[in-house]
Amino acid sequence: MSFLSYVTSGISSFVVVTVSLFALGQKVPRAAFGARCLAAYGSLLFCATYGVVASIVLRLVGYGRVSQWATARSFKWVMRYTTGVRFDIVEGQEHLATRPAVFIGNHQSELDVLMLGYIFPPYCSVTAKKSLRHIPFLGWFMSLSRTVFIDRANRETAVKAFDSAADEMRNHRQSVFIFPEGTRSYSDKPELLPFKKGAFHLAVKAGVPIVPIVSENYSHVLSPRHWRFNAGTIQVKVLPPISTEGLTPADVDNLTKSTRESMLKTLLEMSENTQDKVDDTVASSTSTAVEI
Repeated sequence: MSFLSYVTSGISSFVVVTVSLFALGQKVPRAAFGARCLAAYGSLLFCATYGVVASIVLRLVGYGRVSQWATARSFKWVMRYTTGVRFDIVEGQEHLATRPAVFIGNHQSELDVLMLGYIFPPYCSVTAKKSLRHIPFLGWFMSLSRTVFIDRANRETAVKAFDSAADEMRNHRQSVFIFPEGTRSYSDKPELLPFKKGAFHLAVKAGVPIVPIVSENYSHVLSPRHWRFNAGTIQVKVLPPISTEGLTPADVDNLTKSTRESMLKTLLEMSENTQDKVDDTVASSTSTAVEI
């Protein structure tokens, strides 16, 4: 049996299992959770494979710096149809054109990969922990597409990576996207983990603005703790750029604190609006039931 036959057989089996779980999910909620998880990870693998090819081709024709943007767009469309989840930029779309900049966002789960598909601007790269470089397909794509790998256990190499990123930003107007929380929160509440300062040091070092991006708490769509993974729309706000002109490393603490406070305030406001809509829907349903 050839390698291609093994691959084809594996993909077919994966699709059959996923579709079967979706069908079972009509009666068993946990089956729907499993189905969307499989669909999401299958989409991730497919898009990462596409990213490897796209990165090679784009580098050969001189457009390697848009590799991550091109791959992010594939996440947007593939995962939209395989999971039924989409992100909607409800405010600040124009701020995504800021270049170069350090874009930062709150990090809730693996589903944030799909969020990047909606907001990721051209000429932008992500940062990632160094260990991801060794993951087949995903790591290959990230290496080929100029990901800034950070070794969190080694401060010296981490500083060198940020120095290199700052040079790239100044010389090629390349932006960088960072999750300053450093890890996924998986929170069922609108809250933020403490921010690491790397993104803010980088922005000050490169002399570029910070553009905060806030996704509403989407535990109503995905909550591993409650085995919940539903189709739905998640709102995103892009806040105005924060200038770092004239700032020094001594200002990073205050910059980190004020930025986090601004993002948390926006996150709480978005959650209040979401709850108001839920309450209105419940009230409307109750009223209709009474009239009947």
